[in-house]
Amino acid sequence: MKLLPCADQGVLVELADLDEVLALYAELVDAPPEGVVDLVPAARTLLLRIDPQRTDLRRVARAVLAADPRSGTRPDAGHVEVPVTYDGEDLAEVARLTGLGERGVIEAHTSQEWTVAFCGFAPGFGYLVGTDDRLEVPRRSTPRTKVPAGAVALAGEFTGVYPRESPGGWQLIGHTPVQAWDLDRDPPALLSPGIRVRFVEA
Repeated sequence: MKLLPCADQGVLVELADLDEVLALYAELVDAPPEGVVDLVPAARTLLLRIDPQRTDLRRVARAVLAADPRSGTRPDAGHVEVPVTYDGEDLAEVARLTGLGERGVIEAHTSQEWTVAFCGFAPGFGYLVGTDDRLEVPRRSTPRTKVPAGAVALAGEFTGVYPRESPGGWQLIGHTPVQAWDLDRDPPALLSPGIRVRFVEA
């Protein structure tokens, strides 16, 4: 673990891997240090944003170093079910890469609970990690210039739902009518760090 100041209102914690990020994030969500107003996880880092009127960076750094995250722990910020029609353009390729067959890919995707580890790429795009590594597949060798909103996809250890039409290089396995990003909703993002997700075959 390495701690770095981020301007005068943040502490950036560098960690070895995503499992360490998730464990520390879960610990600090449950017991945030005094004066911490936001926690922003990423693939290998966790940013703590502070209110300088209530604390300082050294005090927050000491609290982080004193934390005792449990390995394998994941945050729990609520549960969401996402219906999916498994008709993606890359479903057959994912079936080939994993050796599971198309039905096996669908069953592996729907039979496990996924957790939003962090968000990025586009507003509302959550990087979800599961508990079954059989669906780990590489990104496409040639990204698409257009992936439709609602596309459900896999890449590396992650699954995700494209919140809007955009370029993308993930393997498309299906689509959902659920809007991952809606400015008329509060909050706009359906998927935020710590949300647990079950995909349900439509």
